[in-house]
Amino acid sequence: MSGLGRRKFLIYGSAALGTSVLLKACASGTTDSAAESPAADAAATGESPAAAGGETIKVGILHSLSGTMAISEKSVVDSTQLAIKQINDAGGVLGKQIEPILEDGASDWPTFAEKARKLIEEDQVVVVFGCWTSASRKAVLPVFEEKNHMLYYPVQYEGQECSKNIFYTGAAPNQQIEPSVDWLIENKGNTFYLVGSDYVFPRTANTIIKAQVEAKGGTVVGEDYLPLGNTEVAPIIAKIRQALPDGGVIYNTLNGDSNVAFFKQLQGAGLTPDKYPTMSVSIAEEEVQAIGKEYLLGHHAAWNYFMTVESPANDAFVEAFKAEYGDSRVTNDPMEAGYISVNIWKQAVEEAGSEGTPTDLEAVRTAAYGQEFDAPGGPIVMTPNHHISKTVRIGEVRDDGLFEIVFETPGPVDPIPWNQYVAETKGFSCDWTKTDVDNPGKFEI
Repeated sequence: MSGLGRRKFLIYGSAALGTSVLLKACASGTTDSAAESPAADAAATGESPAAAGGETIKVGILHSLSGTMAISEKSVVDSTQLAIKQINDAGGVLGKQIEPILEDGASDWPTFAEKARKLIEEDQVVVVFGCWTSASRKAVLPVFEEKNHMLYYPVQYEGQECSKNIFYTGAAPNQQIEPSVDWLIENKGNTFYLVGSDYVFPRTANTIIKAQVEAKGGTVVGEDYLPLGNTEVAPIIAKIRQALPDGGVIYNTLNGDSNVAFFKQLQGAGLTPDKYPTMSVSIAEEEVQAIGKEYLLGHHAAWNYFMTVESPANDAFVEAFKAEYGDSRVTNDPMEAGYISVNIWKQAVEEAGSEGTPTDLEAVRTAAYGQEFDAPGGPIVMTPNHHISKTVRIGEVRDDGLFEIVFETPGPVDPIPWNQYVAETKGFSCDWTKTDVDNPGKFEI
């Protein structure tokens, strides 16, 4: 690292947004009790304790099957299991079948951490696919770093993190939030009201949005948060009406069930998209169905994938998903990212090459760099910062509940985890292929 000591870099990176950004370049030490276990011994060498000679390869799936986030996360479980089924039907990985072990995080962050530890220590999985909220991801991150294990995280997020133990297959801010703000300023107006759930992703996202809007000459006139799962949205809607009497842009980072109440009451209050266009980053096809398309018609969402993407790969994905789960089901961006995760991991295991490589996590991790996949949303590449290149799209909800794509980039956009609008992290980057003795996976500016 040039120009900034690693310790100071970590402190500044963590403090940039007033949140606890977990960033460890190497695995943390284990506790004494853990160090005495076979799992801990294996973790020290970057190897999973799962038996290479077993009949199956065990993988974990960790999502909320209950609680406020189940509305979104259940569908990601389905697409993850579809990818596993397709791989198994085609002969598996290195001649072995994948055995998924499913755990419910129950929309509770300590439960996510507890289940992650169970999957690693007791079930001896070689990889975990899971988490939705950044709160759940940050809850499990210390577990994966302590055990030097591997998580594939399939949801767009706020960035400001780059862990050796996580592969991020959702969007970084420059692949979703930033392009959507630019599009709104150009097409809908430069006066914003920010609404979000009260946890790390919305607050960090809004820090980025405020910095970007200011840099573009716009104004943020209000910012409000609801506890995750809270549906008392009427006071916020009243504030929006007061702050934007003549209309303006609403940027929505609410998650889970709060969105149902928000959009129903937004329409009931007469804040319609012709004057109050709303951009969401956690509302996709599945949520439109759950909320009711009549409440979302004309509003917008920013993602990398929509079900309406026209490509042979997407046609095959949608057809296979409907054949497995029913013709009434829809696909969405986090589902596609979950599907990508399994396929990228499978390719990395096979490239690592020798028999038993699913347990050699370091070899699989290294083999993931540069993996390409013809995803339903377009071609992607896994980069050395553990994020993937992705096409950026903005969609408008239409009368069939799907999204009309109104903007897309000409091709995949390279990921930038550290935000370049926030002064404290401008110029930061990470590359886990650049290592030395003192700074494994070192960061550079």
